Amino acid sequence: MKASISAHPRIVPKPWGKEVWFAQTQKYVGKLLYIRKGHRLSRQYHKLKHETIYTLKGKYVLELNGKKYVKKPGSIVVLPPKTIHRMHAKFGPVTLIEVSTPEVWDVVRLSDDYGRR
Repeated sequence: MKASISAHPRIVPKPWGKEVWFAQTQKYVGKLLYIRKGHRLSRQYHKLKHETIYTLKGKYVLELNGKKYVKKPGSIVVLPPKTIHRMHAKFGPVTLIEVSTPEVWDVVRLSDDYGRR
């Protein structure tokens, strides 16, 4: 594989904030997730996608298989396929680093504040 330098990440606007994709290969994807205060992601799971989330900034509520946890900077969450999860920036803005397998299309939304399916 040839080394490369990219000065332009992919910015993906979301109703809850935005994603900044800094890596996308056939084997993995790397993103920054910026969640605005008071907003939350879909309650969702993935059939194939495996994610690991690192909390870079902020404190948020993680819903994980029906239980709620408060996560702080430095915390790590591993989300294997079929794990129901949701992040809620209840206390202020949140920045997360997500690394995952490449199945970015693999989202099963169970509920969504913004009417997405």
